[in-house]
Amino acid sequence: MDKIFTVEEARALLPALLERADEFVSLRGDLAELAQDLREHGRSDRGGLPEAKALEARLDEILGWFETQGIEIKGIAPLLADFPAVLDGVSVRLCWLEGDRELAWYHRSDTGFAGRRPLDSPGRD
Repeated sequence: MDKIFTVEEARALLPALLERADEFVSLRGDLAELAQDLREHGRSDRGGLPEAKALEARLDEILGWFETQGIEIKGIAPLLADFPAVLDGVSVRLCWLEGDRELAWYHRSDTGFAGRRPLDSPGRD
């Protein structure tokens, strides 16, 4: 069965998520620059194919951590993660987006990102 988070459980994972997300964003940028240099010039100050493969492997490892925690990755550029949850009897996703430093948004599971709302808003439906 898939993990269902409480808001408190999801927020407790946030420090670990932020640490991995920060590393992911940095490595993603390194890989993009390396790949562009290799395509354009056939070489890069960042290395070559072995370094690109190592970056890809580390990115996959970080994404694997999210999966083992029960966190759904919805996008990688920008990094978008959802925590399955139930609020007021409704299936939702507690929604974290690259750049967020706290878990402050949710959306119904059936609406996706377009239905994103503040988590602590009054009159939350």
